Amino acid sequence: MSFDSTGKYSFDHVYTEPDPRPYCVALRRMDYHLPQVAKPHFAELVEEYRLARGVAEPTVLDIGCSYGVNAALYRRDITMDELYRHYDGPEVARLDRAELIERDRRLIQSRGVRFVGLDTSGPALDYARAAGFLDQTVHADLEQDAPTEDQSALLAQADLVVSTGCLGYVTERTVGCVAELAKGRRPWMAHFVLRMFSYEPIAASLARLSYTTTEVDGVFKQRRFADDQEQKQILDALSAAGVEPHELETEGWLCARLYHSRPDDTATDDTATVHPAETRGRP
Repeated sequence: MSFDSTGKYSFDHVYTEPDPRPYCVALRRMDYHLPQVAKPHFAELVEEYRLARGVAEPTVLDIGCSYGVNAALYRRDITMDELYRHYDGPEVARLDRAELIERDRRLIQSRGVRFVGLDTSGPALDYARAAGFLDQTVHADLEQDAPTEDQSALLAQADLVVSTGCLGYVTERTVGCVAELAKGRRPWMAHFVLRMFSYEPIAASLARLSYTTTEVDGVFKQRRFADDQEQKQILDALSAAGVEPHELETEGWLCARLYHSRPDDTATDDTATVHPAETRGRP
């Protein structure tokens, strides 16, 4: 079993396959369902943005989107378990990629949202767009490179920016770049961040662009640990970061927190304001 530098099990081998079947097999074994947990939060954010801005069809930028799972769950109004079953079974295994794409496209509903995916995996982005999960894609690593002119124009269209678990690997360099591109109409953001990572650098970067960050109450399950070794490594990483392990983590779950970052003219008081220096070590 392979682990990355943070102590987490590495799924790199399933993010570059030509279709999402290996991805679903690998993550189903660990009861990965953070996109399902995130779905109602993102849906609420979309509706709030529609009402506040009068935008009938908001554009959602999903950072670290892989095969467009967040968009697929939203567009088809399904659960992660239903998505796993959709890509499982001997009949599905016999389909070639083109047949699988055609099968997916028949199930897509518009639902009044445009989805743009940002990821470093070209094969995952290609599938998600071909299947109709994503409307447009940006194949880039903004941690390493500045976006091209075309990529910048596309990223600047974002009304909302979301992520489910990639922040920590993706830093304030990427998030700040996206925020700066939308001059005059900063996007609203909602990020699920694994508790082993601090949101402090991103919150501080966004604060310089006149954003206010709030933390939503609660701890959210991402997936089960791959094994005892991964659990120990993550608990050690939490301790090193000054974060007290939650009971869900000691019971075997990798967990995340949810942060909203909004331009100051739209910030609300329904959650506790998080000042950049306060994000590390919250329970």
